[in-house]
Amino acid sequence: MKNFLDQDFLLETTTAKILYHSFASQLPIIDYHCHLPPNQIAEDSNFKNLTQIWLYGDHYKWRAMRANGIAEKYITGDASDFEKFEKWAETVPYTLRNPLYHWTHLELQRYFDVYDILSPATAKKIYDECTAKLQTPEYSVRRLIQKMNVESIGTTDDPLDDLLSHQKIKTDGFSTKVLPSFRPDKAMNVEDLEQLQAYISKLKEVSGLPIHNFKTYLEALKSRHDFFAENGCTVSDHGLEHFYCEEYSDSEIELIFQKILACYSLSNSEALKFKSCMLINLAHWDHEKGWVQQYHVGALRNNNSRLLNQLGPDTGFDSIGDFSQAKNLSKFLNKLDSSNKLAKTILYNLNPADNEMLAAMTGNFNDGSVAGKMQFGAAWWFLDQKLGMINQLNALSNMGLLGRFVGMITDSRSFLSYPRHEYFRRILCNLIGNDVENGELPHDIEWLGKMVENICYFNAKKYFNS
Repeated sequence: MKNFLDQDFLLETTTAKILYHSFASQLPIIDYHCHLPPNQIAEDSNFKNLTQIWLYGDHYKWRAMRANGIAEKYITGDASDFEKFEKWAETVPYTLRNPLYHWTHLELQRYFDVYDILSPATAKKIYDECTAKLQTPEYSVRRLIQKMNVESIGTTDDPLDDLLSHQKIKTDGFSTKVLPSFRPDKAMNVEDLEQLQAYISKLKEVSGLPIHNFKTYLEALKSRHDFFAENGCTVSDHGLEHFYCEEYSDSEIELIFQKILACYSLSNSEALKFKSCMLINLAHWDHEKGWVQQYHVGALRNNNSRLLNQLGPDTGFDSIGDFSQAKNLSKFLNKLDSSNKLAKTILYNLNPADNEMLAAMTGNFNDGSVAGKMQFGAAWWFLDQKLGMINQLNALSNMGLLGRFVGMITDSRSFLSYPRHEYFRRILCNLIGNDVENGELPHDIEWLGKMVENICYFNAKKYFNS
């Protein structure tokens, strides 16, 4: 029987152990998509206690606590930080076989050298020990990033962001690159016209440009795209339920935009045409600048209206959607490819039923210009757990070239989430190691080791020109 979370955690064979310990484990991390707040990196702040760094904003843990019958007071409410931590400690024993159980204990070990199992019996000891460490200079935000050997970070930023935090981080000479990513979801949010109108007003102010028709709207938004590029941005990102690729004319889009300015409700057809037009224009800008474009599709958000009204978005009430993806995705990529304006693209899906479809779709638009130009992205959100990662790797292996994969992301708001890269690397090495020892792959450690190194680090470094 193996010990829990020992050095060979998730590594079942001798080959897997060699691949992980000799090739994967010491590589730097390129976390090209996450939601870390750049202002906290700029300030190099210290968290006051373990609850603040571990539970604030973590809707993964919040969902688990609610499922365990914990009252909202101890999750997002006015209970003390230690009371909230106690309730999380009560919940942890019930997370067995949920990835949260592995992540929780990996984070305690890797960041704090704490090897106790978190439970009500150990909660006070662990809380006090970790909180004391968090007060020291060695546990500032930047030192936590460096501790995990993170070479570069791609944050997720709205086009209206002033990027002052990114500028400060660069000026300070922080050893880890922290670069913005252009996330224009709010600029095409026609589901809430009042919010979109407010966004347009703010865009006028930030860009210093007038906006009175669709052409000037694009010009103002393009100025922000240019501003992001001037500040080191080379990546865009989009969170979509599904792809939009309706046919439209310029005159139709202008009429639709005038309705938006007047806050007149759009028909479903008008909304789809507007979003289709926006996606195409944004993709053209990405191609012009040689950026990488990312698309995260398939989330069904804000399912619980009662708790959404009480707590707001991003509080743990999103889930997997079952949207039809293939036809519009094909049309969208083909439209860009036909005009030679298809940038390097990463596609992430939230519904595992779409794994093979998405993996196969990427192969339609590789054109030999760049190795791995079209990427079936890492297992994301509800899928970034052991089985989800294995299924993503298998679909990619079966439909494309695993050796060209650009590897894992955290997609996290937490500074304690970097052991997820270790988790992925161990799963990858175990998958390959098992194939070798089953006689399905040759025992060529030199080539397999190089392949592992590329997937874990070098492919992303080349793909993002970092």
